[in-house]
Amino acid sequence: MITSDFDIAICGAGPVGQALALLLYRQGFPAERITLFDAKTASQSEQDARSIAISYGSQQILQRAGSWPVKATAIHEIHVSRRRHFGRSLMRAVDYDVPALGYVARYGDIIGPMQKALADANIQVRRPFQVIDTDEQDDHVVLTLKDTQTGALSVARTKILVQAEGGTFADQSQRVQRHDYLQTAIIAHVTCDQALPQRAFERFTEQGPLALLPQEDGYALVWCARPEMAEKLVTLDDAAFLSALQSAFGHRLGNFQTATKRLTYPLGLNAQASASKRCVSIGNAAQTLHPVAGQGLNLGLRDAHTLAKCLSRKSAELESAIALFIQQRQTDRQLTIRITDSMARVFASSPDGSLTQSLLGLSLGGLDVFKPLKNLLAGQMMFGWR
Repeated sequence: MITSDFDIAICGAGPVGQALALLLYRQGFPAERITLFDAKTASQSEQDARSIAISYGSQQILQRAGSWPVKATAIHEIHVSRRRHFGRSLMRAVDYDVPALGYVARYGDIIGPMQKALADANIQVRRPFQVIDTDEQDDHVVLTLKDTQTGALSVARTKILVQAEGGTFADQSQRVQRHDYLQTAIIAHVTCDQALPQRAFERFTEQGPLALLPQEDGYALVWCARPEMAEKLVTLDDAAFLSALQSAFGHRLGNFQTATKRLTYPLGLNAQASASKRCVSIGNAAQTLHPVAGQGLNLGLRDAHTLAKCLSRKSAELESAIALFIQQRQTDRQLTIRITDSMARVFASSPDGSLTQSLLGLSLGGLDVFKPLKNLLAGQMMFGWR
């Protein structure tokens, strides 16, 4: 039995899915013909304290969607270096005539304004519903839905189905481009006694990249290490953990003082431009990336921005919009995947003291000398391929 009928159904009401719905509405798509499904409740999403890096280009997308400002810390500078090797690069917002290179916000602080904007637009968000089955027909897609609280089943029909709920690398089925980096990310919030406001750090170590993103009274930490090392690090008490962090990062920020509870997740590349006549994947559902350079959410928001434009232009023949979307997103997606994949593999592929790592350290210094290459890289990180 068909219980509801839509033009656009979006599975996953995270930032990417919600941005797509809001952008469609802003471009004239009727609110009553859009719906989102998510297995989490609204309060669960708003209470999520994970830290998210938002590029300047993504901030512009969120602004167009009507969900900015959010509570966030601006990044004016990014310092990139290689542990125990000469050479570093410094990117500054002032050099690119932008107010910030990016921003750091908690997941819940991004979701809150989006949910308000959706409510103001009367766009329906059905929670907590899980899509347990899809059946693509010639002129529609049938969704079987499960209420995750009651277990009750229902059915919906939509002209276009957008999958925007990707999960994590460990939970995903294998896609065409897949690589296990054999690294685990440790995330926490840390404080220090000589913070440099609005400067972010990306420090490459033998174990993997270590990022410190300015946030509130300290830094959001994303520390990538091999699984066995990550397991040891998270079992340490606060003092021992901070000592290990100090050794890996150095004293550019003085002494690390406090750390919150540490969380971990495995890292890998899993990507495929999945699409059919009436179904398409965006964001993490299309490409899960290594967190180096913080491009995961930003690539997903660019997906949402382009898909909204394609669907709005092709409103009379929605299925043709998917083919146009895949064509328009191919270059940016593949370039961003190649850059993050190369950085994740190369910078942690050989031990400290090796010739390879010495050359890599020098290449970071070379970026500051060869400005055209540095400008291209900065533009890709902020805006993607345009």
